[in-house]
Amino acid sequence: MDWFTEILHADLAQQLKVKQVLYEGGTGFQTARVFLNDRLGKVLVLDDVVQTTMADEFVYHEMMAHVPLFAHPAPKRALIIGGGDGGLLEEALKHPGLEQVTIVELDPGVVELAKAYFHELNQGAFDNPRANLIIGDGAKFVAETEDRFDVVMVDSTDPHGPGEILFSEAFYRNCKRCMTPGGILVTQNGVPFLQPEELTQSIERFRALFNEGAAYVITVPTYAFGMMALGWATDDAALRQTPLSLLEKRFAKAGFDTQYYTPEVHRAAFALPMYVKRLVG
Repeated sequence: MDWFTEILHADLAQQLKVKQVLYEGGTGFQTARVFLNDRLGKVLVLDDVVQTTMADEFVYHEMMAHVPLFAHPAPKRALIIGGGDGGLLEEALKHPGLEQVTIVELDPGVVELAKAYFHELNQGAFDNPRANLIIGDGAKFVAETEDRFDVVMVDSTDPHGPGEILFSEAFYRNCKRCMTPGGILVTQNGVPFLQPEELTQSIERFRALFNEGAAYVITVPTYAFGMMALGWATDDAALRQTPLSLLEKRFAKAGFDTQYYTPEVHRAAFALPMYVKRLVG
């Protein structure tokens, strides 16, 4: 068996043993690989960076979807930028009050890979009648759309290559442009132990545009060397302090099971370790 090596930084890497290669090629935008690992199950790699694994995808997808969707009092329309594997879409669609979830993915090849190899992850979410899949540029979409969304979730790659624009102030400004009053924006902001500047910069940009910019943290084993940060921006600062009793009521009413998310974890995720708190400011 071979080993796949992911270079995280100039002096850090992680290795995953490859039991079987299921796909190797290109998508038209980036290189792609799908392989099996005994502990992590199916692994999706884009441009030599691990994107998701079947064993722990639930942590990231549940917390990016359910924290804003349970914090918002009555979300009807949600937007996902990126997320071509369909995992975040599948979690969002569990909320019965959502009338539509629009997902804008730049790379159609990723969607096709997800349909072919990660059905267990997305559970056919792309075929859900409440799902609106748009193949296109997410940054362009938020700048031009006439639609308005209660929750915007940015399931991006790291700020390099195609994903770089999704961390810009102009992009965040356009996200706000297409949000309803009191809407919530959540973003993927990497591992702050390794990418501190990325988190600090995003929060500064949030606060220049919204009444509140903050972050919450999750623990995804695949994303090595520390907990992961998700960015949070809204004009309604009270939403971050949604009472536990209200979260419990909304969670029970929604009527679905989770593997990571609980109302208690929801509240606790905003309690930041001091080194992360200092990065957020």
